[in-house]
Amino acid sequence: MPLNGQNGQPRAIPALDQLPRPLYARAEQLRAGSWTPAHRHGWVQFSYAISGVLGVHTEQGSYFAPPQWGVWIPAGLDHTVTTSMQAEMRSLYVADAAAPWALARCRVLEVTPLARELIKQFCTFPAAYPEGDSAEARLVNVLLDQLAALPEVAFSLPMPQHPRVLAMCEALIEQPAAQASLSEWAARLGRSEKTLMRQFQRETGLGFRSWRQRMRLLSSLGALERGASVTEAALECGYESTSAYIAAFKGLFGHTPGELFQAPAAQAVHAFAAVP
Repeated sequence: MPLNGQNGQPRAIPALDQLPRPLYARAEQLRAGSWTPAHRHGWVQFSYAISGVLGVHTEQGSYFAPPQWGVWIPAGLDHTVTTSMQAEMRSLYVADAAAPWALARCRVLEVTPLARELIKQFCTFPAAYPEGDSAEARLVNVLLDQLAALPEVAFSLPMPQHPRVLAMCEALIEQPAAQASLSEWAARLGRSEKTLMRQFQRETGLGFRSWRQRMRLLSSLGALERGASVTEAALECGYESTSAYIAAFKGLFGHTPGELFQAPAAQAVHAFAAVP
């Protein structure tokens, strides 16, 4: 799967000049191949994947949310949102003043069971929910506290800014199973392996092997999402050993492929069955 996930027609971005309340929710069913043009909001956006895999892409890198995770997008940041397969998403829009603790960078966060239930309940509120000392406003405050405490996970792929190194990374993303080494890439780019290694580390914050492993694992999410076997997903993203793929996958995501795409997704769909 291309990590940017773009194919088909772009989906429209709903017009919203301002938030009716400090916290606002949107529920969306996204078609396979859905994507938005680059855009920005005047507020923080937290996009939570109930089913499917969300991809959020910025100039700094790409961020992926399988079921039970979400992407935190700072206010004013240009981004696109993609899904390779059908997905169900909940988006929370948060006024800057309501989240003074928020970091000014994209992050992928694990949605805890308590936060999931609070989001579920909040999605039943009217857009202009009662404020002051109302039950709704108290729940919103608890939900904001929970959002502030969500653990961050490493489901992101930082991208370099240097044009030649960026072109190398884009070529690797297009063919995740390609086996060319860093020394081979250095020869293609006309520089020494040590120079390219240092520049890659400086630009992405990761070593070449770590970056490529993360890219491969993230690229395999699309195959798993469409129902491919673990072996097929492993081969498609460049692993010759299924056991090595499963071990690396669990090391990054904290779950095996089967755990991530079966039990969590089923529980999430069940938990949100009553949400309009």
